[in-house]
Amino acid sequence: MSATDPRDDEAAVRDLIHRWARAVHAGDLDDVLADHTEDVVVFDVPPPEDGVRGLDAHRETWPAFFDWQRFGAAFEVVELSVTAGADVAWAYALLRCGTGDEVAEHPGHRLRLTLGLRREGGRWRVAHEHHSFPLRRAVPGLRLGR
Repeated sequence: MSATDPRDDEAAVRDLIHRWARAVHAGDLDDVLADHTEDVVVFDVPPPEDGVRGLDAHRETWPAFFDWQRFGAAFEVVELSVTAGADVAWAYALLRCGTGDEVAEHPGHRLRLTLGLRREGGRWRVAHEHHSFPLRRAVPGLRLGR
């Protein structure tokens, strides 16, 4: 168990997430994965629908995203909330993620991110990562919006 101040832990997790987002935007795969556990579980927007398990499998998912992002896509944190305990933390965020045209057409559209972290060897590591976009297409019988 850690005896650190929860505010310090929350700040450390915030810093980790902002570093991760900058690495994603820069297309720096090593830095994107630097703070993930070996047994990370990721549920992402693209397939596979049952997610990917393990750092090596997660590594394989990034090149296609980086190829798309090279066309000038944004990837930036616009809202972030962090809760940290002694050895476990979680965070949720909203990110602007899209090409210039996509952001112009839907300026409020956000990528939703949820992270589960655990302290390993005295540092915070991402053990679970979940990305999603709000459903924008009609589904029979489903009422969208508020």
